[in-house]
Amino acid sequence: MNDSRRILELAIKAGEILLYNGGEIFRVQETMLRIAKAYGAEDFHVYIVSTGIFATALVDGRLHSTTLVQIPLSAMHLGRVIAVNSLSRDIACGRCEIDEAFRRLETIEAIPFYPPWMRVLVTGLGCAGFGFILGGDFFDSVISFLSGAILSCFLIYADRRKLSKIIANLMASALVTLCGLTFFHLGLGNHIDKIIIGSLMPLVPGVALTTSIRDFLNTDYLSGMIRLIDTLLVASCIAIGVGAVLGAASLFLGVVV
Repeated sequence: MNDSRRILELAIKAGEILLYNGGEIFRVQETMLRIAKAYGAEDFHVYIVSTGIFATALVDGRLHSTTLVQIPLSAMHLGRVIAVNSLSRDIACGRCEIDEAFRRLETIEAIPFYPPWMRVLVTGLGCAGFGFILGGDFFDSVISFLSGAILSCFLIYADRRKLSKIIANLMASALVTLCGLTFFHLGLGNHIDKIIIGSLMPLVPGVALTTSIRDFLNTDYLSGMIRLIDTLLVASCIAIGVGAVLGAASLFLGVVV
């Protein structure tokens, strides 16, 4: 009895880490089932959506334990996903006892994100690259780098302050647009549209949209719809933030973009 409960807890914990950090629904479900089977829990059932896991374990045909875990949509950490996948393969091959698996999951869950300075630098470089690819020149890329670095600083601040995702995306898109306009009208860039679009790319929910489409293709319609709504909400926030700043600049300052 206790073994079944521990197996259920282990599978749930692995699935929670995967789903919280950007794992796909069908892969999360497959990983949980493989872990349960590897430890001998044949009568194990799991149902997963983008924001929750429902799992039950049966013993001798009777319901032994059931667990419901709520998982909010959050930032991805693919390093944790890779680590859990590696652990599940070790479990499936019989190379990891259940106590060791729990310890490894605790270690995986504690894997930190990259330090703030690196996130700021890489975000800026990414924005500079997009600004150039989209048709901007060298100076546009430099301004996109600066705007992207400012954006990353704000996102780190918003995460620490636990700002709502809607508010954070509205403010971030408005801030990026304001920075682009300011630099452009100081004579530090040549193509304002390339600067703004390049600087906004870190906010674009491309991975979430791709995951949503894959969920639909795997007939996980509820999970796909949740991801799609989240994607559309983020896109709407970006559009509103950019439009508000451009509209205000045109109305009150006579700035024409």
